[in-house]
Amino acid sequence: MPIVERDPWRLQYFEGVSCPDDIEIPTEDADAYQLYPRHCWVYNKLLICETQGLEHGPHGVDPPRFPVFSKPIYNMRGMGSGSKVIETADEYQREHAPGHMWMPLLAGEHVSTDVAVIDGQPRWWRHVTGKALGKGLFDYWTVLADSRPELEQYCGEWLHRNLKGYTGMINFETIGAKIIECHLRFADQWVDLYGPGWVESLVELYAHHRWTFADHDRRAGYSVVLFGGHGLRYKKVDRSLVDELLQQSGISSIQITFHENKPPKMHAMPPGGFRLAIVNCWDLDAGLAARERLAVEFWSTQRLHVRKSRSAKSAAKT
Repeated sequence: MPIVERDPWRLQYFEGVSCPDDIEIPTEDADAYQLYPRHCWVYNKLLICETQGLEHGPHGVDPPRFPVFSKPIYNMRGMGSGSKVIETADEYQREHAPGHMWMPLLAGEHVSTDVAVIDGQPRWWRHVTGKALGKGLFDYWTVLADSRPELEQYCGEWLHRNLKGYTGMINFETIGAKIIECHLRFADQWVDLYGPGWVESLVELYAHHRWTFADHDRRAGYSVVLFGGHGLRYKKVDRSLVDELLQQSGISSIQITFHENKPPKMHAMPPGGFRLAIVNCWDLDAGLAARERLAVEFWSTQRLHVRKSRSAKSAAKT
């Protein structure tokens, strides 16, 4: 299998695709950082701001105006960990944290963009927008069928100036067509929604520095996210329910996105919730209905788990 994938729930997208043994295709930032030492500076978010002329600074350097957006300078685990809006100078003094930075609080459309790049030049684009819920949470993402010409021009010029010599996938996160993060990888959450043959073209890009994906039948897709509360120990739902939901019309794939035997605090999660599952679909209503079924099942499992724990405590007291 060609993809270096640390999340087992996403192996389903890459199984059965042949690849030369000496090719490594990263999906994790830590792997990409080590594979591309010449270009790994993009993970320094101070430099992402500097290359665009955006106001920025590490904590300890006072912003000239508020509000600002605060986040870690490096965040190799993702999911918006440690990010927040700081409204005032007094709040900024209270929120000082080593290794964190501030930048402008940007406004506009929040887009995740995957780009196939050859020697710093873009060869393919795909854009995804999210319906935000606040505190780093998204209700669902829409994998767009259409292009974003202004965004593609801006990010394409940035690539030409800054990533000469790089060949592979790039993922941009932008707000208002300004880059807030850059990753030397693609977003592996919705690969199946890019269409048949995309993974094979990915291998061709890394193996032979060619991009061959035809992309003639592009259509919109959706990646619907289920979050639970922090501080709970979740158990995975029965596989039979997942198999049943996968038979529903309009459903492409389902990911159960946590390690059951790993403590919740050891997962990288956004401030607002613990991600339990993702439903990728071609029909949004079908995806939302599948999420609701999964939510009820997770809730039932959690309630049973809590009741059992209380019963055990009562028995111990007697």
